[in-house]
Amino acid sequence: MLSRGGSLGRLVALGLGLAAGLALTGFWPNTPLHAVSTDRIDTFAVATGYCDDSVEAVYLLDFLTGNLQAVVLSKQTGKFNAFFVRNVAADLGVDLGRRPRFLMTTGLAELRRTGGARLSPSRSILYVAEVSTGQVAAYSIPWSSAAWVAGQQMSAQILMLDKASFRSAAQAAAARDGN
Repeated sequence: MLSRGGSLGRLVALGLGLAAGLALTGFWPNTPLHAVSTDRIDTFAVATGYCDDSVEAVYLLDFLTGNLQAVVLSKQTGKFNAFFVRNVAADLGVDLGRRPRFLMTTGLAELRRTGGARLSPSRSILYVAEVSTGQVAAYSIPWSSAAWVAGQQMSAQILMLDKASFRSAAQAAAARDGN
């Protein structure tokens, strides 16, 4: 059986622990959680990624054509009013007749504006890899937060930031041939 003093001691310890925890939360860095979604089916992939802190784009990749599209909902109307396109098959040197195998995901980046333009790269970078060629490319939407807030329609080509090879030519040929 607990004594009255033991119960009081535990209550005091609990109170002190709670007070210390609350005090520490004021000093702990506040890091927002950003979640993205990616999914695919036989010949189609979809992913989401932030344009800025308050809106995200939906990226759609058609494996049959290599066409990548991104759409963004209007803040004013709740309907799609920003449209971006690019053919990633051309960028990655993909032979569409050989049934490409794409992978797609997004990540966050704070890239600088270039050339003093009012457009800046979106906060999310879209990465598209094609397994049979061994190529990967990074893409961004040319984004204008001011145009989005004003409800202006946007339409542009998705920007390819860079591409790289993640397989040698021999490995890519073996993957293409199914080995």
